[in-house]
Amino acid sequence: MAETKPTATSRGRLPAELTSFVGRRRELAGTRRLLASSRLLTLTGVGGVGKTRLAMRLAADVRRTFADGAWFVELAPLHDPGLLGHTLAGALELSQVSANPAADLAEYLEDKHLLLVLDNCEHLADACAVLASKLLAAAPQLRIIATSRHVLGVEGEQVFPVPPLSTPPENDLTAGDAGRYESLALFAARAQSVVPDFEIDAANRPLVIDLCRRLDGIPLALELAAVWMRTLSPAQILDRLEDRFKLLASGKPVAPARQQALDAAIGWSYDLCSPAEQALWERLSVFAGGFDLDGAEQVCSGDGIDRSEVLELIAGLMNKSIITRKAMTDHTVAWYDMLGIISQYGVERLTAAGRARALRVRHRDYYRAMAAEWESDSFSPRQADWFIRLRREHDNFRAALDFCLTEPGEAPAALEIAAPVWNFWFAGFLREGHRYLVHALDLAPEPTPARAKALWAGSYLAMFLGETEQLGRMLAECEALAERFGDDLLRARIAEVSGHALNYAGELPAAVARLEEALAGFRAVHDQLGEFDALILLAAATFFLGDPRVEQFSRQAFALADSRGAASSKAYALWTLGIVQWRDHDDAEQAARSFREAIRLWLPLNDRTGIGFCVQALSWCASTASPNELAARLMGASRAVWRSSGAHVDETTPYSQFDEQSRQRVRAAVGDDVFRQAFEQGAAYSFEEAVSLALGQETERAESVSPGRAGGLTRREHEIAELLSEGLSNKEIAARLVIGRRTAETHVEHILGKLGFSSRAQVARWIAEQRTD
Repeated sequence: MAETKPTATSRGRLPAELTSFVGRRRELAGTRRLLASSRLLTLTGVGGVGKTRLAMRLAADVRRTFADGAWFVELAPLHDPGLLGHTLAGALELSQVSANPAADLAEYLEDKHLLLVLDNCEHLADACAVLASKLLAAAPQLRIIATSRHVLGVEGEQVFPVPPLSTPPENDLTAGDAGRYESLALFAARAQSVVPDFEIDAANRPLVIDLCRRLDGIPLALELAAVWMRTLSPAQILDRLEDRFKLLASGKPVAPARQQALDAAIGWSYDLCSPAEQALWERLSVFAGGFDLDGAEQVCSGDGIDRSEVLELIAGLMNKSIITRKAMTDHTVAWYDMLGIISQYGVERLTAAGRARALRVRHRDYYRAMAAEWESDSFSPRQADWFIRLRREHDNFRAALDFCLTEPGEAPAALEIAAPVWNFWFAGFLREGHRYLVHALDLAPEPTPARAKALWAGSYLAMFLGETEQLGRMLAECEALAERFGDDLLRARIAEVSGHALNYAGELPAAVARLEEALAGFRAVHDQLGEFDALILLAAATFFLGDPRVEQFSRQAFALADSRGAASSKAYALWTLGIVQWRDHDDAEQAARSFREAIRLWLPLNDRTGIGFCVQALSWCASTASPNELAARLMGASRAVWRSSGAHVDETTPYSQFDEQSRQRVRAAVGDDVFRQAFEQGAAYSFEEAVSLALGQETERAESVSPGRAGGLTRREHEIAELLSEGLSNKEIAARLVIGRRTAETHVEHILGKLGFSSRAQVARWIAEQRTD
């Protein structure tokens, strides 16, 4: 089974293959042809047949033909169809979405030439079909590859049933080279990973051929069987598989051969596990998107499994390929996962034994405790580690919340999970966190302290999402509950969010008054995180108001964050210091250093809201220090980062006023046409490109237009000009680049117009000259 890790480039995000890809030449050629003529290609087939690997390899092969890249979206851990749009937007780094993410995605993709891979759609088939239809209708250059156990039913959908790997025919037990048959090649490759000197030879060839036939060429089944070459011979594996097939035949109506093969391989692997390994396999199936050792020990120990045994049992399941270790970028902990179909087998066993609910409650309680620990410890030297950990555990938080919101009587627990991590939602998942809080508040109306805290957290997120009416309703009820419970901390929080909202509305004197009230309240109850937040907000409000106390508040905030060793908070303090250095001390160079240091602190945490503040402030600096084309591009890049973060800060009164003043300065310096072109170029950047520009690390590759070298052609147009120079027709160009023929014709017309040519031969000569130059 393949272990993958995501790789991100300016051209998209696809998982990297960490095991060899075997065979599938015919399938790759066939799917590539279908993708050239259809905008939605669905790869269907039974679980374990290799749909995901084929989709990933196909996407990797054609990604260079898509100007805006190929993007992989894993849907297996997602169970709430209502989050499909938000998940897709997050994968595309588009976090600034409304309550109707499908409309925002359609608008964003309208002019993109992009490939989406939607993996494991079957459990969300209806939602995937509706969303795919909307996006394809809105974005003429969008193509989608979906993997599903059954068709989606979208108009124009092209279906490709993924077959098993090829196996020798019944009358060919010994003849022929093993490499001619994909199933034998895969089994040999995976067997060699556990027994390096294994080879298919004259002695074992009939046994391996029989094994591959019995498993019907299903890749996952073959990989599970190959693992046992470490301890069993091919003959022993065959004997045990035969026993499993007999058990399947006697226990239920005969299933299709391929499903039988997979059931036999998984069930046989389960039977060969020790009772403790079987129990752990079942219990680990409650996790979503993976787990670490601590989670496995906390949730799965007890009832016959001692906590000290869990690590050894995980190692045993890894050796049997039931669990895989995933490559993680932070390297802080080992992260494990199970394939969806392996996890599903565990869930079925748990459910049949009547233990599923109890394990889901333990899983829920573990993440409720983690949320409480985050709240008490995240303003500390471990702040960065906490942000990284919660991003890693995101799917598990979703699973815990989904359980609470679908299981009768459990909704109050959802409040205790979603509300304490309000600043995690703020740092990149605003709409999702807001959605969970609103749903939980609707299902748990009892006036409790947990509801009061959730109302405050919900109002905070609603403010950043521009939901002003809902903000007012939530704050009013929250204030009533704060008085009912005599909660001074909640009173300070209400003053904080009220002042924050007034600041965004441009009512600055009132904002300062409420924020000073909040600061006093937080200090009275010794809440240092609240004190820090109030200081940051006071620095912002007094900055916009022109109040000289801005530097005092900024330095107090920096000192407090520094004393706590809180990296993310320190970055916000650097932002406040930077805006003071820029405007009040006229030191754009020092201000830029502060903003860039803040960005570097936020990057490992992927705090796109914080980064948005600093890229925006850098554009203000550039507008006064060097009002040129680069400054205009930086302003566009600021919009790109805000779009990626999900926050609407750039649309609020004081921030938008500074943006407009900066635009006017730069437009006056460079002219309307240059400004517009540069701004639009920056606004089209990916998040990574925008950050590279802000940090002064942008490479020439990020430029979408190269007027001097390429006659003003875009990257796509230059690519097509190269194909014209090879003598390809429009039809052949369309097939090569996996685009429509009409799209290719339009590009050719634009190339001729931009270069002032009347024939394709002139383009060929021009390309030759460019190469010579």
